[in-house]
Amino acid sequence: MKAVCLFSGGLDSQLAAALVKKQGVTVIGVNFSSPFFGANRATHMAAKELGIQLFVLDTGKEYIEEVLKNPVYGYGKNFNPCIDCHGYMLRKAGEFMQKLDASFLISGEVLGQRPMSQNRSALNAVDKLSGFRGLVLRPLSARLLPATIPETEGWVDREQLMDISGRGRTRQIELAEKLGIYDYPTPAGGCLLTEASFSRRLKKLLELKPELEAGEMEILKLGRHFYLGDRTLLAVGRNHSENENIQKIARGDDYLFKVLDRPGPLGILRGDDAPQADEINLAAAIVARYSDARKENMAQVKIFKPGHETFETISVTPLLPDEVPASI
Repeated sequence: MKAVCLFSGGLDSQLAAALVKKQGVTVIGVNFSSPFFGANRATHMAAKELGIQLFVLDTGKEYIEEVLKNPVYGYGKNFNPCIDCHGYMLRKAGEFMQKLDASFLISGEVLGQRPMSQNRSALNAVDKLSGFRGLVLRPLSARLLPATIPETEGWVDREQLMDISGRGRTRQIELAEKLGIYDYPTPAGGCLLTEASFSRRLKKLLELKPELEAGEMEILKLGRHFYLGDRTLLAVGRNHSENENIQKIARGDDYLFKVLDRPGPLGILRGDDAPQADEINLAAAIVARYSDARKENMAQVKIFKPGHETFETISVTPLLPDEVPASI
């Protein structure tokens, strides 16, 4: 008997997998990769510690078009379509389950843990969206929910499952100790769509470019963001790591900005068309404002294209704090 488990590597997904695995079922983990969430090193380590195989499936453009832009059940507090997202993941996991000739699905969802997306009505909606109603087992709250096919068919023993509900984690932590699970992250959303700042940036970018590709969203995670004109975005690194990552994601038609002879950020200017001279000058002055040249009368700013050895240098006056455009 095999089952496929939605596996984030968080405490709840680890416990859900362990409870079913304890009953002799072969558990296979799946995680979904997107610009907003996905597996990291800790996720892979958690799967290894539990002794389960982990597959990472790329959602790509499909998630953006089917879930993010057109959620049946709407959004949460920010730009997070949680009910539709969970339903989508279970649908894709169910399709993967069929390819593996596995029998049912496992989710670490806990009844009432998230009032809007994990109440009884929301869990029913998730099951409906998944297309695998009756095959979705939630081991942590199973005894509070209607029996699923894995339980009624005797594939798992319902009495060995849990009746946890609510937002507290006391019972999960106690269960983790019993099951020998000690390495798990502190509770967190884990999804950028639940973050207000990222959501604002994403909404703005989608308004300007509805056909945005998944890879183009990486810039939303980095730096301070300023719009210079209607469709030209300037992102300015906030630390060395962000500067390095801006360099990595820069495309051939982007413009990069760096103050010469002074420590400071790397700026990236991106738009549909080549920037106007006033946009170039404003971008350079903003980048200079966040460099060690901020108090000087003039700063020399290097402007270059990714992968090109040639560059241009312009002189600008660093903006004063009250002259900097509003960031998003």
